[in-house]
Amino acid sequence: MFLKSDKDLKTNLKTREFELLVPANNKNTAIRAIKAGADAVYIGYSKFGARAQAGNTIQDLEELIDFAHIYRVKVYITINTILNNDEILQAEKLIQKLYSIKADGIIIQDMGLLECELPPIPLIASTQCNNNTLEKIKFLEQTGFKRVILPREITLNEIKNIKDNTNIELECFVHGALCMSYSGQCYMSCSIGGRSANRGECAQPCRKKYSLMDSKGNFILKNKNILSLKDLNLSNYLESLILNGITSFKIEGRLKNEVYVTNTTAFYRQAIDKILDNYGLKCTSKGVSYCDFEPDLYKTFNRGYTDFNITGEKKDIACVNYSSSLGEYIGVIKDVKKNYFVLNSNVLNNGDGICFFNENKELTGTNINKTEGNFIFPSNIKGIKSGIEIYRNYNKEFENKVKNSNILRKINTQIKVRETDTGYIFIIYDEENNSAVNIISKNFEAAQNKDKSITTMKVQLSKTGETEFQVSKVDIKFKTIPFIRTCVLNEIRRNLTAKLRKIRAKNYKYKKRESRINIITYPEVSADYKANIYNDKAELFYKKRGVFVSQKAPEATKDFKNIDLMTSKYCIKNQLGICSKLKTGTKYSEPFILKDEFNKKYLVEFDCSKCNMKVSIWD
Repeated sequence: MFLKSDKDLKTNLKTREFELLVPANNKNTAIRAIKAGADAVYIGYSKFGARAQAGNTIQDLEELIDFAHIYRVKVYITINTILNNDEILQAEKLIQKLYSIKADGIIIQDMGLLECELPPIPLIASTQCNNNTLEKIKFLEQTGFKRVILPREITLNEIKNIKDNTNIELECFVHGALCMSYSGQCYMSCSIGGRSANRGECAQPCRKKYSLMDSKGNFILKNKNILSLKDLNLSNYLESLILNGITSFKIEGRLKNEVYVTNTTAFYRQAIDKILDNYGLKCTSKGVSYCDFEPDLYKTFNRGYTDFNITGEKKDIACVNYSSSLGEYIGVIKDVKKNYFVLNSNVLNNGDGICFFNENKELTGTNINKTEGNFIFPSNIKGIKSGIEIYRNYNKEFENKVKNSNILRKINTQIKVRETDTGYIFIIYDEENNSAVNIISKNFEAAQNKDKSITTMKVQLSKTGETEFQVSKVDIKFKTIPFIRTCVLNEIRRNLTAKLRKIRAKNYKYKKRESRINIITYPEVSADYKANIYNDKAELFYKKRGVFVSQKAPEATKDFKNIDLMTSKYCIKNQLGICSKLKTGTKYSEPFILKDEFNKKYLVEFDCSKCNMKVSIWD
């Protein structure tokens, strides 16, 4: 049970509003996401975001914020890297600018920012902060954070416990790529080539191929994507997440393209709305989205899906034979000829991309040049054999349909038209009671066909086209029904909607950070490299809170030999079915060793009491 009774549950839920939070790498993608139904978007400036390749100018962000706020959609800016002493001063100035353009919050990792002169902009603790304990989350709440982004490794029971013991907003990932390591606790990329995950430059070593050996040199796996995880998909757990305290549902993917973002946004919008409608609950934004395609999570980039650890169970969460997109299952090959194969279905189209597992269980693929029913002519027939299962990892028809789709998001309005002593008054008002008025002093001729004139007025005043508004009702009351030309009615409507847009923008209720930055005792007495302290202000932050700083961030010390490069909830032994808890037994002796393509070796250790796996450099 979440609460003591169904009545308590419904009362408690109705005090909250729920948010679908969507990634964007640029302004145009963000606008598409908003039209597709996002309640909020998160996006990066040209610096200091955990996706260095996804950056935008202040002008881009300001234009996006102006557009988003019309729909009451929030825009959060990512400043979630660790910063050096020079960068933190630049970030401080940036945050002042973001506040001036009414960014709804900043997502941060570096605690040194809290020692800066910050405006009252809402603070969100990035998942890079490693928010994995109740004590840490209580500390962040009392310090002054509005929200924490929970780790991907979180379970439903842990979420419930956090919600029962805090009042801070809880955001969690529901979809997208999974990091093998706990966020903020991965130093492997930086150790290999200096590209730090905590600095937004991860080279994704977890997607590379490795060989796994036991302590006696026996090979367990050779040249496999041992550390590569499937993608997260919690669409079947949305209701449970709502009932256990989550209010923000986050899609991962600030490096994904516009089609991916549009498709996943539309899918989760529909899924969340069904649940909210069932409980009589509301989302945080306004407007209804209309998409002319059917969203499908398997038709855009995915490595296959997992619910990861949300129930506390780990079931086949890695994709050890591949690290790229698998896509959607299509069918089985029935027969193979010289330049074509026969499929047991006829759903493939010209220009599609397919993939399959070859005889070495490696994922390979090709493009489709031509189809004739279930006769498929690929650009490369190599490796294609009877009995092979085919996946489509590029659906040309679906990609084009989403890319060219006319997605509209409409705010409901009504228009009243009344006759005055000196002319006519046209009033448009929305669901928040914002209104705009257009007064026409001109006296028009009386209509010869009264019914037609009324119908024309209703039709023309309702044609809101590509604007943010739709008109659900036009209420007309006249003593003498006038004849008003179509061009005049169109100009009146355009004037009304333009005015209403400005009024909605002016009336946006920007929520400042109400709490100050408090000095609260940290739940731990010392901080080592895992605190990611990279600048003097961050060190000062911890010292003020009673913490002895024993180590700086690895990015500062360049010491990678004496640390855990990765700490993960993912367990190789569990994945391979040789975990001692599974009682299957194993002939392999620990510790295990990972070896990369350059013959560099890594030690793999298992903490079974916490069900964690650690990776470090092998001496």
